[in-house]
Amino acid sequence: MTSHRPYLLRALYEWIADNDMTPHLLVDATRQGVRVPSHAVSEGKIVLNIAQRAVSHLEMGNESIDFSARFGGVSQAVSVPVSAVLAIYSRETGQGMALPDDSAMAGSGGDAGPDEASGDDVAGSPSSPALSAVPSERAPDGDGDGDDDGPPSGPRRTGHLRVVK
Repeated sequence: MTSHRPYLLRALYEWIADNDMTPHLLVDATRQGVRVPSHAVSEGKIVLNIAQRAVSHLEMGNESIDFSARFGGVSQAVSVPVSAVLAIYSRETGQGMALPDDSAMAGSGGDAGPDEASGDDVAGSPSSPALSAVPSERAPDGDGDGDDDGPPSGPRRTGHLRVVK
């Protein structure tokens, strides 16, 4: 099977743009094939504004994302392999998606199944944080019978991605 990454990137780009927000890509600039201005790279990563008003000739293909953008007033060609994209998100809200590292799955001949994706080779890779289950926190009700089938108490948490510079 082909990688699902380019399809997710295109879908999230469209969703962010349709909601009048600014799509940004977080890219691992150390990957082979990444062509970005070196002066804009910080700690091996670069954040790229890919909004329609910020770039020209945007092509989001299955292998790479290519466009022209201005850096310091100078137009430059940018090319990012889809495998080098770490996340796509909205600048305004931080909502989007972090993508898993594909390099660990490259030898598997396609996307990893549920058992493969939970292994340490993917979750423990340097470009993605290790994930683990967290027990739900419920306020003690005092009776200690443990038969509480209701929803957890406290504020509801919603998922979002926030980039801290």
